[in-house]
Amino acid sequence: MRITALSGGVGGARFLRGLLDALPPTGEPGATTEVTVVGNTADDVTLRGLRVCPDLDSVTYTLGGGADEARGWGREGETFTTAGELAAHDAALGLPPQWFALGDRDTATHVLRTRMLADGVPLGEVTTALAARWGLADLGVRLLPATDDRAETHVLVDAAEAPLDAASVRSPLAAGLDAPPGTHALHFQEWWVRHGARPLPRAVVVAGAAAARPAPGVLEAVATADVVLLPPSNPVVSLGAVLAVPGLRDALRRTPAPVVGVSPLVGGRPVRGHADACLRAVGVPATARDVAALYADLLDGWLVAPGDEHGDGPALPGAVVRAEPLLMTTRDDAARIARAALDLAADLAADADLDVRRRSRPTAAPAAHAGMVA
Repeated sequence: MRITALSGGVGGARFLRGLLDALPPTGEPGATTEVTVVGNTADDVTLRGLRVCPDLDSVTYTLGGGADEARGWGREGETFTTAGELAAHDAALGLPPQWFALGDRDTATHVLRTRMLADGVPLGEVTTALAARWGLADLGVRLLPATDDRAETHVLVDAAEAPLDAASVRSPLAAGLDAPPGTHALHFQEWWVRHGARPLPRAVVVAGAAAARPAPGVLEAVATADVVLLPPSNPVVSLGAVLAVPGLRDALRRTPAPVVGVSPLVGGRPVRGHADACLRAVGVPATARDVAALYADLLDGWLVAPGDEHGDGPALPGAVVRAEPLLMTTRDDAARIARAALDLAADLAADADLDVRRRSRPTAAPAAHAGMVA
């Protein structure tokens, strides 16, 4: 069986680890499953000259057994000697303190990635090399960036509420954005980490997405999949950013494989992170049905928390909605949710009416996602 999953960072990575737990271990009879992960790259940012890919690294570290479970990001056993030395230099030079501290082990990843990219190696090949060190291929996992091209999420915010300063990210992609008077573009990482997802943005855009191309292997992975999964990642800045890459959404609409998504909300609240703030920024209510409507043109099945299947929100004429407890408190919870998603996909694949239901799906991306492409 060939499974293709789109993924953001921590939440998606934990779901994917549960997916591997739910499948026969590699090497056992029947263990013929191939898992291709298409990871979000719109969170990527350059800090202190180093290219950082937070979501790709979260997937790599989590599946490879090296993630810091307590913090929810970065490497386990991490130290911050380098960050401390850099902070001391900043203070001595009168520079503003940095708001994104990179751990020593994590920094080694970014140094290697930055050097390889500078040597002309595409991001997809860099990601494959880093994933090999963590044994992802031995697990039957292939990790691909959504695109090898630079496309970074920015938010348009009130300039007075989140002013730019010497510590701000200066991405050349922001220069092409048309910010209304009194606003400016803030890199997503700066808004998310430095400002705690405040203030509420006027818009969320993926700068550079319009010119981006799917990375090699991405469209093929969608077209040849037996199952496509949308983990409970942020529907705006994670999966929405992946779907902003031209051609990827069309490939998902055309794939013969059932496409099953998992709601990132429980009772209208995000399982983790600031998904509710991101949804407000694009004018989408924080309900499981409204989130599903963001994928309505490509979704066949949708897992929601009990009680959310009857909630308010738009109808989903092309999708089967099924309830399953969705809190991923433990690793076993993640495996149970992944099994439920696979079970729903199997039922859909065996359903003679699948093609009929697909004809009732919308034929275009919803405005909230379409408006993110810049």
